Amino acid sequence: MEKGIIQIYYGEGRGKTSAALGNAIKFASVGKSVYVVQFMKGQLNSEFLNRLEPDIKIFRFERRDEGFDELSEEERQEQRQNIQNGLMFAKKALVTGECDVLVLDEILGLVEEDMATADQLVDLLQAKSLYTDIILTGRNAVPEVFDIADNILNIVNEK
Repeated sequence: MEKGIIQIYYGEGRGKTSAALGNAIKFASVGKSVYVVQFMKGQLNSEFLNRLEPDIKIFRFERRDEGFDELSEEERQEQRQNIQNGLMFAKKALVTGECDVLVLDEILGLVEEDMATADQLVDLLQAKSLYTDIILTGRNAVPEVFDIADNILNIVNEK
């Protein structure tokens, strides 16, 4: 077995989630169990993503149709608890070894939106087993998380 890595796709450009899901499909195609936990995406139309199951399991803990940016402060507070539940689920998956690959989509944005702390993310990542791969996405850099990552890719639009 190969040692697992922590890989980050971040930046203002489009394609971070697509790159992460492409890797998820690649891992699933060789028989690895893959979990994708999406944050701050709202209840997106997931018809296509649901077709990836059972090879790739998709989890969302938010309960609103709107994206996070569109929520009132009261609705954001409600979502905070849902997001904390998602973080606890992700940590449990890592601690118990439920998956070989864990994609944490838009998790970096949780720090900027005060939904989680950098220390929480570091604690989550440190729960990974030696052989688990983790892929994180988000717009902004989180230095504490970047310090422990193996690969960091900055996605930028050139045109």
